[in-house]
Amino acid sequence: MKKIIVILSVFIFLGIIPKAFCADVAKIGVFNFQKILTDSSAGKMIQKEINAKGNELQKKLQTEKDLLDEMNKAIEREALVLSPEKQNEKQREFRIKVNDFKKMQEDFAKEFKELEVKFINKIQKEVFEITNEIGKEEGYLLILERKVAGVVYHPAQLDITDQIIKKYNLQVSKTK
Repeated sequence: MKKIIVILSVFIFLGIIPKAFCADVAKIGVFNFQKILTDSSAGKMIQKEINAKGNELQKKLQTEKDLLDEMNKAIEREALVLSPEKQNEKQREFRIKVNDFKKMQEDFAKEFKELEVKFINKIQKEVFEITNEIGKEEGYLLILERKVAGVVYHPAQLDITDQIIKKYNLQVSKTK
């Protein structure tokens, strides 16, 4: 009877050991969001839109700056001809226009930044959805964004950025 128990114990023990050594390895992925922004077709389209809006705002600012320069030159030319009261009035008008210009610069910078953040948040949401899909489909335990997670080093085989870009480009081309 003892022999049977020992033999059964050995078989059970030998049956458990290989399973412990054959456990699944945790599958981890890393991606670079900045690369997705610069290399994906959606990222490139959004970059074009942001640049176009920036150029438009820059042209408006340049037009206003040119008007201010002309106004300043006119004040300097007329300085000897105008009475002190008129000079003070023109200087006051100029200062008001300069303050308006500075306010316009601040408003444009704020508008540009808000537009940039809006577009980046949109891409980020879509990329995270794709990342979740990839994680579920391929059985990843963990997928990290390189910069946010503070990943300093990772082996190249853990990088799934190109896979995300391909899937994202495919998704964007379907929605067009």
